[in-house]
Amino acid sequence: MSTVYDCQQADSRVAGLTAARGALKSGRLVVMPTDTLYGLAADAFDSSAVTDLLRAKGRGRDMPVPVLVGSWTTIDGLVGSVRPRTRDLIRAFWPGALSLVVRQAPSLAWDLGDAQGTVMLRMPLHPVALELLREVGPLAVSSANISGQSPATTVTEARDQLGGSAAVYLDGGPAEHAQASTIVDLTSEQPKILRAGAVSVDAVAEVLGMSVESLTQASAAR
Repeated sequence: MSTVYDCQQADSRVAGLTAARGALKSGRLVVMPTDTLYGLAADAFDSSAVTDLLRAKGRGRDMPVPVLVGSWTTIDGLVGSVRPRTRDLIRAFWPGALSLVVRQAPSLAWDLGDAQGTVMLRMPLHPVALELLREVGPLAVSSANISGQSPATTVTEARDQLGGSAAVYLDGGPAEHAQASTIVDLTSEQPKILRAGAVSVDAVAEVLGMSVESLTQASAAR
């Protein structure tokens, strides 16, 4: 049986974060608010929990699960080499609605799906998400919906779709952006926009010192 905690109330927030921490550490799933959409979360280093997450969404291993982090510095332990362009984007947009696809450190003992040596990372701009991430560590987080259905922008929408698949639901109010993050692929010399979202492509291009055309043409040619 799952429980919903209103994280806009102080006492309920404390209780919810405690319950979420316990659930994640015991291999169960948690629905959490972020600045973009609600997310379904598992301990990133618990392969069984990540498998349960994919199963709950009705999603295959061909769509690996992204990872959320609670600080800028966490990426140093997850990536083999952090390039200057990656640092520039982190400084400009984290915490926020920009996801970065990078080459993961070869030593990482996790299984997020068929990621082919890459990982998609983001630091969300939401106080509840950040507090949980800083307490638990990196979390494998996908949008809190059944694959093919509308992403959840409220905890009610998430619970309507996922029901008892998640042990804990953290209600942080309606998602601020109600839109998915923008995704930039940094795994090759030429950055690529994989998905336009809450951060404008123009803003990404400006930080990278590239034209919008070059970013989007690289995507189209991928």
